[in-house]
Amino acid sequence: MSASVNHLSERTQDSAELLEDIMPSAITLAMMLRHKKVAAWLRAELDGYQDRDAAPPYRRDLPGHIVAKSPQYGWIPAPVSDQQTQEFAHLDLTDGTKSLEKICVNSKKGDGTRLLLDADDMAILQKQINLSAELAINLSRDTYSRLLKTVRGAIYLWTQALIEKGMAGEHNHYSPEERAQVVELDTPEHFWRKAMDEIDALPMPEVRSAGFFERMFGRAS
Repeated sequence: MSASVNHLSERTQDSAELLEDIMPSAITLAMMLRHKKVAAWLRAELDGYQDRDAAPPYRRDLPGHIVAKSPQYGWIPAPVSDQQTQEFAHLDLTDGTKSLEKICVNSKKGDGTRLLLDADDMAILQKQINLSAELAINLSRDTYSRLLKTVRGAIYLWTQALIEKGMAGEHNHYSPEERAQVVELDTPEHFWRKAMDEIDALPMPEVRSAGFFERMFGRAS
């Protein structure tokens, strides 16, 4: 088992590299450095959060638009007020990065995905707008992309901090002395909060869209 901090940093900046392929390498590096908190955060991002309250703020209360299902026209904007949009048109994304990335890759720029409103919220809003149609939240592709870029950005910032501490190059293992040099960098919240603040300035690529054949037949292994 070997790891290269430099290579991992480069991969986070490469649009051809999917996050689902980067994450296992990042987890391996974190384990080699005994960065238990970073490894736990990466695993939670990869697998998803069972407890919504444990999800970081970049996954919480994400804004969308309310749409209604019309028998004649399909999904159309719902006749809701700004206040109702503010109250009901937001949700938490707790699924793992692999499934979120798949949604993003398989949609085009400007597209979105629909998630049905919670049953209780739907009943309340249907009564308020006097509509019996199904209601859903439409989340834009950009919302998914920004979440995934934030995770990428946090990994990138972590690797940059490691490089600044002299952890550059290929390693089969890290000595106790080397691990001690970077023990204070086992702080995932510091890096994802910094990524949230600086996401538009970081060299993170946009999540690419799959081509026609990839959407039809999947990625070549």
